[in-house]
Amino acid sequence: MIPMVNLKAQYAEIKEEVERGLAETIENCSFILGPNVQAFEKETAAYLGVKHAIGVASGTDALHLALIAEGIGAGDEVITTAFTFIATAEAIKYVGAIPVFVDIDPRTFNISPEAIEAAITPKTKAIMPVHLFGQPAELEEIVEICERNNLKLIEDCCQSFGASIDSKQTGAFGHAAGYSFFPSKNLGAFGDGGLVVTNSDETAAKIKQLRNHGSDVRYYHDVIGYNSRLDEMQAVILRAKLKRIDQYNQARRHVAHLYSELMADLPLITPYEDNVGEHVYHQYTLLSDRRDEILAALQAHQIGAAVYYPVPLHKQNVFKEECAGVSLPVTESVSEHCFSLPICPFLEDDTIREIVSVIRGVLTA
Repeated sequence: MIPMVNLKAQYAEIKEEVERGLAETIENCSFILGPNVQAFEKETAAYLGVKHAIGVASGTDALHLALIAEGIGAGDEVITTAFTFIATAEAIKYVGAIPVFVDIDPRTFNISPEAIEAAITPKTKAIMPVHLFGQPAELEEIVEICERNNLKLIEDCCQSFGASIDSKQTGAFGHAAGYSFFPSKNLGAFGDGGLVVTNSDETAAKIKQLRNHGSDVRYYHDVIGYNSRLDEMQAVILRAKLKRIDQYNQARRHVAHLYSELMADLPLITPYEDNVGEHVYHQYTLLSDRRDEILAALQAHQIGAAVYYPVPLHKQNVFKEECAGVSLPVTESVSEHCFSLPICPFLEDDTIREIVSVIRGVLTA
């Protein structure tokens, strides 16, 4: 069996460091917002090149709290993509705002700046681009759009930890950004976890208050907040992985580039790199008219594969009524043809060749 992500191999590499850190945390009995969370926040802020990094309970919470802290609320419109995990839109709905779904670039699968401009109305208050599959969105254009229209830019970096544009990390461009540490992510915990980053002192203060029951001082509550704190034990694990994130991301890029090289002659579309942003390949996602045949062959050979995402958000039952009449032809076409192959820092070249040979067998039969 070849899994989508080999977390066991990663754990074997960091096992001693992680288990030592967990044992120390248990011995010290400092479990909530303890020294490892504080250290991790400082370390991630330094790595990402931002002033503040605040640990929260999940990537969904990170986006949700960022929206609140940036003043997005009932009736406001937030322009985003329908080709993403539902958490992006859930966070917008949580604050009473309206997700306005626009189409994507057919090469990068990221939100189209041209589509953003066309969707702006007097009710638009923010843009939430997703750096999908680890490919940075076209932030230079999106930042300009936000500045011209006085809009908040809240980056969904849940799939892009370590991705950059001209050496500037995704997450450092917007008013705020949210990250996810779901186990399969490039920087993954052993459960849920998230992070909000910002260069605004005011936004950071609000996030810290909101994540801790609306409290700055224990038992004194100024607003209705949430129980959304990054767990101390997860911070131990994330600190061990953060030290290796560049190594992990470079290994992912090697895997992706070898896949693309080996499949260059096949009738399918491999991932695009724009040579502006550095893709960190949270997923390796292709397009093929024969997707179902390929998936069946991979399954028969016990090779993991997945479709992210088979139903775009504007077609989901939960949004179907409010999105009636919304047509996103590129998004819909991509969702009908995309599939993702196993990718992680520990995928060996021979295994990549084995996977490609199965695909080649389908497409050249």
